[in-house]
Amino acid sequence: MKKSNNVPKTNAVRILEGADIAYEMMEYDVSDGQIDGVSVAEKTGQPVDQVYKTLLTKATTKELFVFLLPVARELDLKKAAKAAGVKKLDMLPLKDLTKETGYVRGGCSPIGMKRKYPTIIESSAQEQTELIVSAGKPGFQMKLLTEALAQTTDATFQDIVK
Repeated sequence: MKKSNNVPKTNAVRILEGADIAYEMMEYDVSDGQIDGVSVAEKTGQPVDQVYKTLLTKATTKELFVFLLPVARELDLKKAAKAAGVKKLDMLPLKDLTKETGYVRGGCSPIGMKRKYPTIIESSAQEQTELIVSAGKPGFQMKLLTEALAQTTDATFQDIVK
């Protein structure tokens, strides 16, 4: 994997480059409004089980948690709460996404949020050498080593899907 040169300098890109972590940038068309994960996988020609979405949840304690899972899978909030060590989780309202992360819908990278939140990656990711996640801006995805992603986000691997 090589670093890409002509890429938007999002927080995610800056962090990876600052840590000398190799990644591959992929660009896709957003003009049709299809920015859901399965559409992104199709547009980039990548397998859906390798493209991961970033979801934010909020505990009753107001603490936020980040979950990464394959785009075609669904987060199991009960499993996620157990993995996070809290009683209950709800999805973070979309209106709060930019305020809490600095990113927008369709461009929320698990790397480089305003604060570092506890991050959990679906356990099946450990079977993948590389994962593809948002690069921090709609229309851009980045592929990097699974272990590099886990280390950069201080993530753990746990079963969190339905």
